[in-house]
Amino acid sequence: MSEFKQTFNSSLGKKLIMALTGLFLCTFLIVHLGGNLLLFKDDQGFAFNSYANFLTHFPPIEVIAYLLYLSIIVHAVYALVLTIKNRRARPVGYAVQPKSDASWSSKNMGLLGSILLLFIVIHMGDFWFTYKYNNILGFKEYRTNLATNETTVSDYTPQVADFERSISTENNVEIVRVKDLHARIQSSFSHLWYVAFYVIAMGAVSFHLLHGFQSAFRTLGWVHKKYTPIVYFFGTWLFAVIIPIGFALMPIIYYLKSL
Repeated sequence: MSEFKQTFNSSLGKKLIMALTGLFLCTFLIVHLGGNLLLFKDDQGFAFNSYANFLTHFPPIEVIAYLLYLSIIVHAVYALVLTIKNRRARPVGYAVQPKSDASWSSKNMGLLGSILLLFIVIHMGDFWFTYKYNNILGFKEYRTNLATNETTVSDYTPQVADFERSISTENNVEIVRVKDLHARIQSSFSHLWYVAFYVIAMGAVSFHLLHGFQSAFRTLGWVHKKYTPIVYFFGTWLFAVIIPIGFALMPIIYYLKSL
């Protein structure tokens, strides 16, 4: 077995892979939140529906998306493998638990990760899988007067079964016809149980990243007295506070609008 394989088959190697995939997923969260902020635009879903279509039809984005799915699977599997290995190394717990300076989030990464994995499966099934593979979503037609920039919206029925999106211009009016994922979001976020689960999952994201972001840098050996406070700042305020709150506000606001 080569040194490369030995390294990545070891516990340290698995932690390195978890750190790299974790940081990649952190980067995705920033981009994903930026796109989802389009849901707050008062344009009847025009910007968000166009964004959703772009994500699922632009080849480079699709390649990155499949790398994302692979990262999620690898991160979850290696976390499970390391957890099982650690428990087998000490099948019998301490008679008296020693005091530990470890935070609550670091002690419960397995629980937090399990909640997130369940959330990802439900979330992707409800939105991504439905958008790509279920023919249950309707379509919207947005007509924008290019002179006044006023947009009107109406339902649209495609003439062909495999229709996805079209853009045309007639008499100085831009006509965009696109699949209506925005309506699916409105429907899903009108259910209190779904909103509650979403918010709980964002709480899990917060605690998971509060420990995980900083831990990834330590695992990679990127520790320096000058830069560690910066890592701590971003790990705490960006990934553990701003991003989870940003995601959690979406279902809450849509639920309140549905009342």
